[in-house]
Amino acid sequence: MLSLIASKIGGRLGIPGLLLFLVVGMLAGSEGIGHIDFSNYQATQYAGTVALAFILYSGGLETNWKTTRPVLLKGLSLATLGVVATTGLVGLVAHYLFGLPWLVSFLLGAVVSSTDASAVFSVLKERALGLKGQIRPLLEFESGVNDPMAVFLVIGLTELVIHPELPITAIIPLFLQQMLLGGVLGFGLGLLAVRVMNRINLPSDGLYTVLSIAIVGLVYGLTALVGGSGFLAVYVAGVVLGNSEFIHKRSVRQWHEGLTYLLEVGMFLLLGLLVFPSQVLAVAVPALLLSLFLMFVARPVAVFVSLALARMPRSHQGMVAWVGLRGAVPIILATFPLLADVPGAQTIFNVSFFIVLTSLLIQGTTLPSVARLLKVAAPLPHKSVMPLTYTPTGAGKNDMVEIVVPQGSAVVGKRIVDLHFPPEALILLIHRGDEYVIPKGATMIEAGDGIQILGSKQFIEEVRQRVQRTHKALLTDDPG
Repeated sequence: MLSLIASKIGGRLGIPGLLLFLVVGMLAGSEGIGHIDFSNYQATQYAGTVALAFILYSGGLETNWKTTRPVLLKGLSLATLGVVATTGLVGLVAHYLFGLPWLVSFLLGAVVSSTDASAVFSVLKERALGLKGQIRPLLEFESGVNDPMAVFLVIGLTELVIHPELPITAIIPLFLQQMLLGGVLGFGLGLLAVRVMNRINLPSDGLYTVLSIAIVGLVYGLTALVGGSGFLAVYVAGVVLGNSEFIHKRSVRQWHEGLTYLLEVGMFLLLGLLVFPSQVLAVAVPALLLSLFLMFVARPVAVFVSLALARMPRSHQGMVAWVGLRGAVPIILATFPLLADVPGAQTIFNVSFFIVLTSLLIQGTTLPSVARLLKVAAPLPHKSVMPLTYTPTGAGKNDMVEIVVPQGSAVVGKRIVDLHFPPEALILLIHRGDEYVIPKGATMIEAGDGIQILGSKQFIEEVRQRVQRTHKALLTDDPG
């Protein structure tokens, strides 16, 4: 309850809610006013693994492949080359700041190498701020794919620290195995999940969310069992499901959205309980220097190197570089060295927590200002709440969408009866301002109207194209 209230207050102040969740957890901890004694790293790792699997799956469900496909190569470059570059740069500086052995220093770099875009989008949404061009889909895709890469690096480097006789190249086969099996099984099991969703015919609508939970566990468990990346598999499976038609898709996605929020709140509260502020303060000065290096040097260098061959404006790349927030994942990954008794593991955990704290505080609060400074800010698209809902059968033939009439559209000022839309695309309702208009043949279309249409995808797309055509486009068309 406190976290929900803090999230509301933080949204008005431009402070990420995740930062306030951490503070609530720390206040409830053994060194706070709650005096809750909690130091179970094993339980935290288990809880974090489950939470991260569901968060990645939910992110996959919300990924629009049409907008993601153009940024696929850029996202993969950021999630692989960018993560490795960040690991190397942070590890190099950490070695001199903390006096850690080289492999342990790079392990610290790997722990903090992945980004957490969920905090970014919550701040942008609360401040009604969008991003231009390909920035948003690129960040969404990167945040979904770079976590498995960071997990692999942490596990691989932990093994190298524990077994110094192994050559560094020993982790390359593990990398190929993890990523290949994770991608292939995630895609295959995702296709199978779509068929199961559409054919199982459960007796209650609410059971489809239970089935979705089972799918996450099955995809992650089977992939991990054969040596693949379970995190990559659940994300890919989520993308496959999110871009396919299956029964009760809308309600399943909405349910996972709420579950993701619950898991994020729970994880940050748990991580806040786990940390001891006195230990974090003991490494505050070098940790602050490392955090600033990560924000102002390592992340930007990793982004510009990864996107060196990409056709993307420098200002857009700069925004991607600044949106390098660290979230729950680094703190969860920091438990792996602790449980493996890696020398310096407690330092890794405390420094990682401090980096997450400062990243949310500095980057999270300045995102809108930096977006405006780089001139990449855009109005956040308004999503109206449709009073009518439609449950697809899974066959993929029909859908219900809302098409917004833009300024200058050729249909503005015309009656519905004169538009001659395909009869297979049925206009159900018109959203105009704060009201809903029941459409009739004589109803005039106005700019800004949200036309709610039910029909097959083919005819809905035909209506969309006609609505989005302007008078200017009609005048310049070839009469032949």
